[in-house]
Amino acid sequence: MAEQPVSLDELDLALLTTLREQPRAGALELSRLLRVARATVSARLRRLEGAGVITGYGPDVDLAAAGYPVQAFVTLEIAQGALEQIAQELEAIPGVVEAYATTGTGDVLCRIAAISHEDLQATLLLLNHSTAIDRSTSVICLSTVVPRRVMPLLSQPRQRPASRAPAFRSGHPQDQ
Repeated sequence: MAEQPVSLDELDLALLTTLREQPRAGALELSRLLRVARATVSARLRRLEGAGVITGYGPDVDLAAAGYPVQAFVTLEIAQGALEQIAQELEAIPGVVEAYATTGTGDVLCRIAAISHEDLQATLLLLNHSTAIDRSTSVICLSTVVPRRVMPLLSQPRQRPASRAPAFRSGHPQDQ
């Protein structure tokens, strides 16, 4: 994770957008699509990776299509000072696909995926074996209203530094 947030210019945003739309494109293809030099694309990718902006190139996996159609969000209230213990316990449970320390009445918010309601119940019972969990509350996810996304946030208008790439100096890639 970067200590200082990276300031994204228009070329960075165009590169990220193109990668989201065509995740299998290589540097040469990206340079052709963006009309900038391949070395520029490679340097930008290295900078964005090094700063922790780009965290990976793995496939996005649809859990329901992969056989885990039941998902739930579980709020955990934990004993004071038990966050490290809970983190280790949650990492040991394969059905816990992500977990976040939070503010508010709960201390940790988890997303759980399961093959059935019975499988979900077994995971919830496994969670209840922890001596560090004082209380848990779960809600089953019925559908995804807005899938995980970042480009609308990154693309919203704000002061951006000018790009040094010729095609992006005027503010937009040239259309041909």
